[in-house]
Amino acid sequence: MCVALPGTVIEAGSKKSIVDFGGNRVEARSGLVDVKPGDRVLVHAGCILQKVSEEEALELERLFLEVTEAAE
Repeated sequence: MCVALPGTVIEAGSKKSIVDFGGNRVEARSGLVDVKPGDRVLVHAGCILQKVSEEEALELERLFLEVTEAAE
């Protein structure tokens, strides 16, 4: 099973962008999707796969938090 994580684009480039995941900033390939700073995106294996709405991103973040807390 593959999991894509929601993040926020901080810096956008034509091939690579910086994405923030709750304070952790990571470089991700952005050549597949046209992004700009502030866009909410799903990232898997270092690649931005798609843009998502703010509501979708918040719901995914809530679900991931719920799963992590249940595992503790």
